[in-house]
Amino acid sequence: MQVIMIFGPHAVGKMTVGQELEKISGFKLFHNHVPIEMVLPYFGYSTRAGRQLVHKIREAFFRAFAESDKAGYILTCIWQFDAAGEQEYMDWVASIFEEHGAEVHWVELEANLEERLKRNKSANRLSHKPSKRDLEVSEQRLIESHKKHRLNSRDGELTYKNYLRIDNSDLKPAVVARQVLDWLQSRN
Repeated sequence: MQVIMIFGPHAVGKMTVGQELEKISGFKLFHNHVPIEMVLPYFGYSTRAGRQLVHKIREAFFRAFAESDKAGYILTCIWQFDAAGEQEYMDWVASIFEEHGAEVHWVELEANLEERLKRNKSANRLSHKPSKRDLEVSEQRLIESHKKHRLNSRDGELTYKNYLRIDNSDLKPAVVARQVLDWLQSRN
C-alpha cells in the first residue's frame, strides 16, 4: 500500500491536488476537513470535545485504511512546524500505516500568501468545506495562521526518504498531481 501525505498551509491546494491525484492514481482521498465538517454542527472544533472527536474519527479511518487491501490513500493535513507535538503526531500517523507494511510518501506544498487568499475563495474549496463559507472569518484565520505559525518546513528540515516539496503558486492542480504521481512511480 502507498500512502501520500500532502501537507502545507491553509488554502495551498492540498485537497484540490488530492482530488486530481485521486483521478489519475486510483488512490482514495481522505482530506483533512472530512472529520472536521462532520463534527462542527455538534461541537466547535476549538472545543476540547470537538478536537477529541475529530482525532478519534481520523484515527478510526486511518486504522481501517491501513488494514484494507486498497492500493493506496491520499491524506491531507496542516503541519505547524513551530508547535510542540506536531512532529510526533505526523510520525504517529505514519506508523499506523507502516505497521501494516505501507510506504508513506510526504508531499509538501507551498504557495505565496496572495495566491492562497485567492484559493481560499474557490468554488471547489467552499463546496467541500462548509466551515470556510464565511469568507471574512476564513480569510482572517488564514492570515492570522500565516503570521502566527510556520506552516512550511525549512530547507533540509525534513529528512524522510520519500519526501517531495513543490511550490505550486503558479501551477494548476492537475499539473501538480501529475508531478506527484510521476515522482511516486519513479521511486518504485
